[in-house]
Amino acid sequence: MTGSTAASFTADDYRARLERAARAAAEAGLAGLLVAPGPDLVWLTGYTPPAVTERLTLLVLAAGQDPVLVVPALEAPDAQQAAGAPALTLRDWTDGKDPYAATAALLDPRGRFGISDNAWALHLLALQQALPGSSYASLTEALPMLRAVKDAAELELMTAAGAAADAAFEEIRNVPFAGRRESEVAADLDRLLRRHGHEQVDFTIVASGPNGANPHHEAGDRVIERGDMVVLDFGGLKDGYGSDTSRTVHVGEPTDEERRVHDIVRAAQEAGFRAVRPGAACQDVDRAARAVIADAGYGEYFIHRTGHGIGVTTHEPPYMIEGEERPLVPGMCFSVEPGIYLPGRFGVRIEDIVTVTEDGGRRLNTTTRELVIVE
Repeated sequence: MTGSTAASFTADDYRARLERAARAAAEAGLAGLLVAPGPDLVWLTGYTPPAVTERLTLLVLAAGQDPVLVVPALEAPDAQQAAGAPALTLRDWTDGKDPYAATAALLDPRGRFGISDNAWALHLLALQQALPGSSYASLTEALPMLRAVKDAAELELMTAAGAAADAAFEEIRNVPFAGRRESEVAADLDRLLRRHGHEQVDFTIVASGPNGANPHHEAGDRVIERGDMVVLDFGGLKDGYGSDTSRTVHVGEPTDEERRVHDIVRAAQEAGFRAVRPGAACQDVDRAARAVIADAGYGEYFIHRTGHGIGVTTHEPPYMIEGEERPLVPGMCFSVEPGIYLPGRFGVRIEDIVTVTEDGGRRLNTTTRELVIVE
């Protein structure tokens, strides 16, 4: 992922992100940010350590100083090759030395810092011991919108990822379903996503018949039968940016009830999409989609939020859920994915990734939302 992502952005792009993050930290009343290996570090620097180890790697964005990347000496050559390295000062440390003392010297001893959600407790506790007057907040808590608004280059990558997922769907709808295990169709989806450029596949949900009533069903050994509804939900990373789409297909001709439920979900998905516009609250998207399902008498069977953000990870803020009053901003990308789940019978979900435009929204998934018949 690092190579493809780094190739897409320049040192100036990463410098701008670092400056944006530093400003956001200051506006949030933080003394700085501490960014461990993971999606935030990739987004800010283009760097992924060559291996997951107990050795401290930490980007320090502290008020009044240039960004510093603290790295183990044996990994410094790799860090120097990152696309964002020219925007950073690298400070390496060798085994036998105390990396926490070196890092603490860069920090306000009584400051409050935002720290990556996925930072190891080992490292956080050691920093707290080195700086007992310091305090910390998770980046999701302190700066939930740090990566939410995508620039033009990121939107181009998001659009390409969506198109690749769409291409996978156009092919999967033509493979045999009846008589095959869910896991076999899921393997087909994985292969197709990779064929269309995904370097990482995060999920390939194939939920047939009663399994479709479980939104996060993992494809298993159930043999798909004629007469089954099948929920397909799949995505991952292409060139470092995420795809995620859901379509519900039917093996053979559906019943009138199955068509009706699918039509309700399709109308709810359309209503959620039409609620997307700058300045609208995230919860407005959820409310619009949920109202259609509730008015049709299926409200108790829509059991999850309407959407989640997506970018360098496939699930991130913002969330389209009741109580989230944060306004939509052009460049935000998120799913709109209402569903109806009837226990013991079947489920339906339809999902597109949507980006906020200057006057509304744009779908990044364009395959048909009609009920597709498969064999």
